[in-house]
Amino acid sequence: MKTLVIGSGGREHALVWKIAQSPLVDEIFCAPGNAGMEQMATCVDIAADDINALVDLAKVKGIDLSIVGPEVPLTKGIVNTFEDQGLSIFGPSMEAARLEGSKAFSKQIMQELNIPTSSFGIFHDIKEARAFIAAAPFPLVVKADGLAAGKGVIVTKNKDEAYDAIEKIMGKKTFGSAGDTVVIEERLEGQEASFIAVCDGETIIPLASSQDHKRALDNDQGPNTGGMGAYSPAPVVDQGMHERIMNEVIRPLVLGMKKRNTPYRGIIYAGIMVTNKGPSVLEFNVRLGDPETQPLLMRLKSDIVPVMKAVADKKDISRIKLDWEKGPSVCVVLASGGYPGTYEKSLPISGIDRADNMGNIKVFHAGTASRDGRILTSGGRVLGVTAVGDDLESTLKRVYQAVETISFDGMFYRKDIAHRAIKGQI
Repeated sequence: MKTLVIGSGGREHALVWKIAQSPLVDEIFCAPGNAGMEQMATCVDIAADDINALVDLAKVKGIDLSIVGPEVPLTKGIVNTFEDQGLSIFGPSMEAARLEGSKAFSKQIMQELNIPTSSFGIFHDIKEARAFIAAAPFPLVVKADGLAAGKGVIVTKNKDEAYDAIEKIMGKKTFGSAGDTVVIEERLEGQEASFIAVCDGETIIPLASSQDHKRALDNDQGPNTGGMGAYSPAPVVDQGMHERIMNEVIRPLVLGMKKRNTPYRGIIYAGIMVTNKGPSVLEFNVRLGDPETQPLLMRLKSDIVPVMKAVADKKDISRIKLDWEKGPSVCVVLASGGYPGTYEKSLPISGIDRADNMGNIKVFHAGTASRDGRILTSGGRVLGVTAVGDDLESTLKRVYQAVETISFDGMFYRKDIAHRAIKGQI
């Protein structure tokens, strides 16, 4: 089987790494890929959202299964286009991908299906948004409706901060057209968790639980990022909470999407706030998380290709079972100085091979490029150093030992990944 992985980040490198282990796969292509993927696959310089060029590539190379990593091509309808051309592709349709492409649509769906979420308002006019803020209780969260690379969510403590957020999103258009509409919602208190599952339109296979770290700095300080690290499993999602999320969130969503004639096939990712009243949905994503994918795939013992191929071919996955390592896995993201703001690129990286050879360690590339035999930085999140082990304390020690072998100018990372699990704050 020939596979095509679409994307260029750490999530996609982890997918390539896992797919390469499948006895079903003979050849892997990536578009556009990164320096890490080049070691296991043929990288083709086509952007992840250049849908027509990707269709041509799949036809020319005889691709048997394409797998979409990032959200942008999904919301632009890559799955619809591939299927119209008779090509097998794993991911939700453009209609289903609106769950991530529009936060307003997502909140309306949750309201319609009685899925627990925070109270909210949707605004297309900046004056109406300001009027809502003037009368609302705090704290509030202000969200750009469209895609903003994980950075369009602003938590505000008072009216001035909320007004500033509205001006940034709707006035200054910091996130472009993603800010034409905003969602303003109450801020929930609790602990976040990532609940990710594979779905064939009806059957749901949940993946292991995980927890992301969005803030740039230790102790959950600093600006929101695409994710500075993750670990699996997340103790806050115990068996009881797992069942509640399945019964109150995932199953109603999948059933509701089917009734709307927009069946959900692919990965569904619910960002959950575990409150003292139970689970509440912060957002839906329509693809694997990054960096959650890295620790999840390190723990996954099963071949991932059969379930993805079955979903892509619209087959029943109810007889497929995924097996997991009992021990935990941890990913620490190494970022460029200045991220999530401006940062320098093309800085040489050293120490990756040393870390990769430590045992039970894998360094997944995210923002990297190769030039003249050297690995260089090319993005804000550069690498995801990932370890799997028998217990959390020893796994954390090992992953940070691996981190210390790697260096590039301006490199920074959080030193408290998995701190909630270590402190027993569950």
